[in-house]
Amino acid sequence: MNAHNRAEEIEEAGDVENAAVSQVEDGIREFVRNDIAYLRRPQVPSPDTAPVDPNAEATVNNVNSLIQRVAGTSLAEIEKLIAELESLRDLLHAEGQRVQREISGYAQLSHAAMKSTRMIADNVTQWKRAADGLRNG
Repeated sequence: MNAHNRAEEIEEAGDVENAAVSQVEDGIREFVRNDIAYLRRPQVPSPDTAPVDPNAEATVNNVNSLIQRVAGTSLAEIEKLIAELESLRDLLHAEGQRVQREISGYAQLSHAAMKSTRMIADNVTQWKRAADGLRNG
């Protein structure tokens, strides 16, 4: 269920991102049109610098704003995913350590059980020899 919700969130984020990308592309196209139109205009010589076209400056500001919105949304989503992955990494690391401790405990238990079994087998063998010696003796 959580994976389904996550898939829906990703799909919605993709739709928002696609809309934002379209806005950025439209802004860039408008900027390029204005930029090319500015370059095609006949150059008017002036003693000082030529004044900046206010439409071009507004378009640049719009493009910058669109890029910041798209980048902000993408960066926030990326940072959220990074935090999630770091959390999962920490969880996996802790679980790995726990599994190692469990395996070590089972190895010690197994070793102790083998020693006990060996001791019991040795005692049974000694008792059998002693019983055989009493019967034969």
